[in-house]
Amino acid sequence: MKYLPLLWAALWRKKARTIFTLFSIIVAFLLFGMLQGVNSAIHRGIDMSNVNRLNVFNRYTFTEPLPFAYLTQLEAVTGVDAVAYATWFGSYYQDPKNFVFSFPVDPQRYFDMYPELKVDKAQLEALEHTRDGALVGFEAMQKYGWKIGDRIPLNSMIWTKSSDGNSVWNFEIMGIFDNSADRSQTNSVLFNHDYFDEARAFGKGTVGWYVVRLKDPTHAATVAATIDKMFANSANETKTQTEKESAQGFIKQFGDIGFMMNAIIGAVFFTLLFLTGNTMMQSVRERVPELAVLKTLGFTDNTVFGLVVAESLLLCVLAAALGLGLAQLLFPALKNFIGVATLPPRVTAAGFGMAILLALVIGAIPALRAQRLNIVDALAGR
Repeated sequence: MKYLPLLWAALWRKKARTIFTLFSIIVAFLLFGMLQGVNSAIHRGIDMSNVNRLNVFNRYTFTEPLPFAYLTQLEAVTGVDAVAYATWFGSYYQDPKNFVFSFPVDPQRYFDMYPELKVDKAQLEALEHTRDGALVGFEAMQKYGWKIGDRIPLNSMIWTKSSDGNSVWNFEIMGIFDNSADRSQTNSVLFNHDYFDEARAFGKGTVGWYVVRLKDPTHAATVAATIDKMFANSANETKTQTEKESAQGFIKQFGDIGFMMNAIIGAVFFTLLFLTGNTMMQSVRERVPELAVLKTLGFTDNTVFGLVVAESLLLCVLAAALGLGLAQLLFPALKNFIGVATLPPRVTAAGFGMAILLALVIGAIPALRAQRLNIVDALAGR
C-alpha cells in the first residue's frame, strides 16, 4: 500500500489517455456483466430442472395439443408415479407489452407435481371450488399490484370464449403461490382447466402438454421411449424429454445464445487487449528516465517490475469495478425478460478474474522492459 500514491500519480500522468482507456475498459466490463448475467440466468433455469420429471409434447411442435384421453394411458405406464398437464394460454394484462405467463391446469395435480411451488391449502381449495378462480405467483402479484379478491382481465392472444367470441377472460384471484428459492418461476397465473375447456370456442378435450413424474429418475430414458412408442403412428404422436432437455430445446430455438454471447465478449476483450497493451507500452516508454531514477535511488529490478504490473492491475481492476457496478445497477431492468433481478455473484467474480488476467497480460511485456532497463543507457536517452 505504501506505493499506492506513486502508482496513482503514474497512472494519471497523461490524464486524457488514462480517461479514454479507463472508459474503454469500463464499457467492456459493463458488456461482460450484462451478457454473462443473462447467459447465467438462462442456464440457471436449466440447471434447476427436476430430474424426476418428463415433459410430453406433440412430436412435431409444442403448439399442437394432445388429447385429454392420453392422461389415463400415461398413468398406466410402468415407472410413472403421477401425471399433470397444462396448456399455453398466451395472455397479457391491459396492454400487449404486459405479457403474463398463464396456464389452465388441474390444481391438485399441478401443485403435487411441482412441490417447489408453495401455496396455502385453503387457497388451493378455494380455487378448486371457484370455476373462474386463479392463483397468482408472487412476482406477478408484485409487478401488477394485484391482491387476493381482485378480478383481473387477461386478454388471450390464442383462445376465445364460445359464449361471445371474446378473447378477454376474467378471473378472481383466490390466492398466491411462491417459490422462495427461485421467484422467477412465480411470474405466472394458474387457473382451472375444467373452466377453460368448457368455455373455449375450440380445442375442447385437449391439453398443451403433459408432465410425468417418475418413480425412479434413472429409468427416464426407458419411460420416455415407452411413452413415444405407445403413441407412435397415431394422429397425435408424442415427443417425450426430460425437463432439462425441454428447457435446452426451448432456448436453442433462439440459437446458441451462449456461443453468441461468448463470441461478442471474446471480440471485445481481444480488441481491448491491444488497446490497453499499447497504452501501457507507451506509458512505460515515456517514463524510461523516471524508472532509471527509481533504480538509482535503490529500487530493485523486481520492485520496478512489480510497480509496472501493479499499475496495470490498478487500471484494470478499477475499471472492472466501475463496469461491473454499472451492470449491477442496470441488470434489474431485464427482470421482466429473464426473471432475475440481480447480477449473479459468479458473474461478478468471473469479471474480476478477467480483469486480473487482462492486467497481467498487458502489463507483463512493459514490466519486463522496465526490469531489464540499464540505468546508464536510460539516463543517456539510448
